Amino acid sequence: MVGGRNIPVLGRNFDLSPGVLRFSAARLYLKRGEKKPLPKKEKEASLLPLRRTGPKFKLGHAKKVPLRKTLIPGTVLIVLAGRHKGKRVVFLKQLEKSGLLLVTGPHKVNNFPLRRIAQAFVIATKTKIDVSGVTIPDHINDDYFKRKTISAKKGENIFAAGKVEYQVTEQRKADQKAIDKTILSSIKKHPEHKFLFGYLGSRFSLGKNQCPHNMIF
Repeated sequence: MVGGRNIPVLGRNFDLSPGVLRFSAARLYLKRGEKKPLPKKEKEASLLPLRRTGPKFKLGHAKKVPLRKTLIPGTVLIVLAGRHKGKRVVFLKQLEKSGLLLVTGPHKVNNFPLRRIAQAFVIATKTKIDVSGVTIPDHINDDYFKRKTISAKKGENIFAAGKVEYQVTEQRKADQKAIDKTILSSIKKHPEHKFLFGYLGSRFSLGKNQCPHNMIF
């Protein structure tokens, strides 16, 4: 009662309507000062540290590319990109530095030389060839496939020599013959060697109403 009159005394937070208060619980929580500051966590560095490898700075380090389970040495692959797309090649091994695949035709069968290719641009088939007897020299690595660029000397005209065409070295030819010789001998030992020579020499292509995702290679 206020001054002898029946006037109800309301608090600060009263009901505006049944179930609806004047101030929300969150507002009262802040007004009472019950909110405590959360401890700040130190943010971890999201970027890889810079490491100096050679003459230039590179971000992070070399990442090892995992090999698909279907890619086993001796598996026949279908090339999906490049000037040799559609050809069937033999997978030899994965190069350690770049993670690329080392493949060959053989060259005598379908004119596909020793090359590197990323595993994203090949389809692995169920056809396999025994390559256990194939010995790959240690010098056949990523540096083996890098082309040497001839830089013009200071003061010389860069257009004087014209366009320099790429020429296969004698080392490349000798390595190609040595590797193809052992692969061809293992193909001849295969029970279906006649079919296998024709299979490697032909190109893969899709006809009308043929869906590659429904095929079994």
